[in-house]
Amino acid sequence: MRSGHRLGRRFGWLWGAYGTSALGTWLAFGAFPLIAIQVLHAGPAEVAALSSVGAAVGAAVAVPLGPWVEFRRKRPVLIAMDLVRFAALLTVPAAYALGVLTFPQLLLVSAVVAAADITFRAASGAYVKTLLPAEDLLVANARFESTAWTTTIIGPPLGGAAIGLLGPVVTVVADAVSHLLSALGIRAMGGHEPRPERREADRMRAGDLLDGWRCILADEVLRPLFFNTALFNGLVMATQPLLAVLMLGRLGFAPWQYGLAFAAPSIGGLLGAQLARPLVTRFGQRRVLVAAGAARALWPVGLAFVGPGAGGLLLVTGVELGLIFCCGVFNPVYATCRLQLTAPGLVARTLSAWAVTAKASTALLTAAWGVLGALLGPRTAIALAGVLLLATPLLLPRRAADRSVGGVLVEE
Repeated sequence: MRSGHRLGRRFGWLWGAYGTSALGTWLAFGAFPLIAIQVLHAGPAEVAALSSVGAAVGAAVAVPLGPWVEFRRKRPVLIAMDLVRFAALLTVPAAYALGVLTFPQLLLVSAVVAAADITFRAASGAYVKTLLPAEDLLVANARFESTAWTTTIIGPPLGGAAIGLLGPVVTVVADAVSHLLSALGIRAMGGHEPRPERREADRMRAGDLLDGWRCILADEVLRPLFFNTALFNGLVMATQPLLAVLMLGRLGFAPWQYGLAFAAPSIGGLLGAQLARPLVTRFGQRRVLVAAGAARALWPVGLAFVGPGAGGLLLVTGVELGLIFCCGVFNPVYATCRLQLTAPGLVARTLSAWAVTAKASTALLTAAWGVLGALLGPRTAIALAGVLLLATPLLLPRRAADRSVGGVLVEE
């Protein structure tokens, strides 16, 4: 690694832009459902549709954007996606001020933002791979991960206070402005970025839409990692609404206690991200990837045993702390491995395919576990998800030959 791990001025601007938009997103966390309930008097079905349908439509829209991003300069794409999110989000407070805000508009904005999020992440990963040497990718991904958990700790409490004082529409304005500031930061990076080459005969075809999935499924390391992360993330997210029903309903926890049980453990993610590089240096990428990936699957089943009172609150906090710490170690290592193993001309399409699948699988599993929770009860459904998560380490990559990717030897 570079002395002092200096990644350069341009990465610093990109990192700052990421942190700014991430903080804005967490400030507005839960704002759309609150607006739907408080302003538009939406029912439970409409609120559920706002998150699941919006994400699913956004993922579908993002599918053709992966190939489109691949053969364009990435920095202009990043700026454009930030501006799209800024403009889309700003329509909500504008319509509210004019008294014309509707539920279909919220649904449309959530879909546009979801598609822009996926496209931004795909372009960002491709850009980072060209911006930094391969040996600095883990440091960069660890910094992104640390920033993500830091904004998770800071954003929701500040956003909650702002919502309590000024209403949820104000946090949407803050989120929109954060994307504008992110766009300005990325523009300030400067530097020359060559246009990706593409032969005339290789103009976009219908088959290009599937190139990202082909790349993933053809690779003996990416393939199991892909299924592991899609299933793990989907099952973890699917239990969150059920846990909210259990804790806030049957067990009688106050909303601030519920929020504290999930905000405080985010410190574990920050610590895990800081330890990712030292652990890889000592034990190697493959061992850390498998060990952290397996360890994170051990915790969620404990949520099925939550009870009332201080003991239940400590149980949830402890389980979330262990889970988030393991995720904090795993996420930057797996993100680095994914970038290393993806050919330069396929990065945007691969990351887009990965994100689309993650969004779709999470929406599907959340809907399925909603039905299971209604049929079996939330505690039983949470326990079932926890048991299934115990099997996800079987999907982690375990054996593969060492090989060179882009001139970098990747330990597998």
